[in-house]
Amino acid sequence: MLNNIFLFKGRDFQDLDELMLNYYSYPDMLKMDSREHIRKILLGHDHGTFALQNQNRKLHSNNSNLVHNISNFFIIEKPVPQVIDNLNIYTTCINGDIIIGLTFDKDDNPYDYKDIFEELLSELLNVEEYFSFEDELEIESLLLTMFIDIRRYGDEFVDNKPLLEVQYHESFIKVFLFGIDDVGKTSLVRRIKTGEFNDNYFKATRKFNIEYIPGEEKGLLAFWDCPGQQNFRKKWLMGLQDSNIIIFMIDIANQLRFEESKKEFWKIINRYDLFGIPLLILGNKGDLIQHSIEHKNKDCIRLRNEIEDYFEFDKIESRDWKLILTSVKENYNINFVKESILQMI
Repeated sequence: MLNNIFLFKGRDFQDLDELMLNYYSYPDMLKMDSREHIRKILLGHDHGTFALQNQNRKLHSNNSNLVHNISNFFIIEKPVPQVIDNLNIYTTCINGDIIIGLTFDKDDNPYDYKDIFEELLSELLNVEEYFSFEDELEIESLLLTMFIDIRRYGDEFVDNKPLLEVQYHESFIKVFLFGIDDVGKTSLVRRIKTGEFNDNYFKATRKFNIEYIPGEEKGLLAFWDCPGQQNFRKKWLMGLQDSNIIIFMIDIANQLRFEESKKEFWKIINRYDLFGIPLLILGNKGDLIQHSIEHKNKDCIRLRNEIEDYFEFDKIESRDWKLILTSVKENYNINFVKESILQMI
């Protein structure tokens, strides 16, 4: 199973004693224990060819007779498998100054991933719009995209099951959790998995978090917790593939962002290829809305109706759907959320 994807870029790879590097990793920061670790990766790519590659690119880019600007074309080497400091890694070099690598479980065969690794890089760097390795958001998006696609490829074709403490489950159910930023998605997954809520945890999710939670007799629930920031929303459709149930979360206490949330919801849910997938809608942060004690039930019913009307949920077609008001902080209706997931799939 793919565990991590990392990238480092620098200058003068051909001179290993003068390395200057910028380093990125997803989903967790992979520790490069020493400069020697990086040296071994570079030596695995025959670093003596790096300078020649860069010289060739400069010669081509200065040729005014080229049909297109070759400076926007990336030279991608064949991936190289290595075992370094007990890490099973598979790396490729781009343009002589960028390394992109994958780390796998120690028993995996990196060659199983050769085709998907090369095809994804070629498509994302040389087929789609111009990519810049100078933009950190573009780098993060690249790593996120590749991680999702390669992990999915491993699940579907290489047939490596997740290495979990609970080994007896034979299947897992993909639960895709999405919504704009700051609605409580990560806190929901943490609450369901651990029963805990951290009131001081405000760090925005900037990656697809995948958490596996026992789902009783139906196997493992694989929660895909998706980042809600604007820059990451275009990746939702990639993560949505092969979902067994979709969960959309709203912050019902922040009506100023209802229109933004509604727009993103219908942009996803109207796609034909997602028809038929059960949908669970969570109106979260109910604890932030003031209710009088004697009229609480009436207030909740009115709020629910207002949300349904505003988001036009009555127009949802070709799927089972349910709206639940929740408070992750107060643990309100969280057990009902898990029960509903198991009932709807």
